[in-house]
Amino acid sequence: MIRKPRHSDPPREAAITRSILRVLRSLPGLLVRKRHGSALGYAGDADLYGCYRGRHFEIEIKRPGRKATPLQEHRLKEWARAGALTGVVHSAQEALQLLDWDGKSQHELPVQDRA
Repeated sequence: MIRKPRHSDPPREAAITRSILRVLRSLPGLLVRKRHGSALGYAGDADLYGCYRGRHFEIEIKRPGRKATPLQEHRLKEWARAGALTGVVHSAQEALQLLDWDGKSQHELPVQDRA
């Protein structure tokens, strides 16, 4: 039996990731990539990485109410010690806040992506 999602169910991490990628890729001067787990990667690495205003960032994406694992937190701290912007986000709005996007350009978040 397939369970239908309830309206109160939080969005899946994949849907949140797509929303964040859509918003970040629309910002001028920002490069973002989705990290896919593989044998060549490191366990615990963040979901997204990129560069904005000359600064590297690492973003771990979680569903609302969820936290990063201790290993994911450790990896984010490693990147932060090296000078990267790092954080755990639950929405496109939180990703923009993490990157300290100033909002002074013509870019406006689509209504469905606003918190």
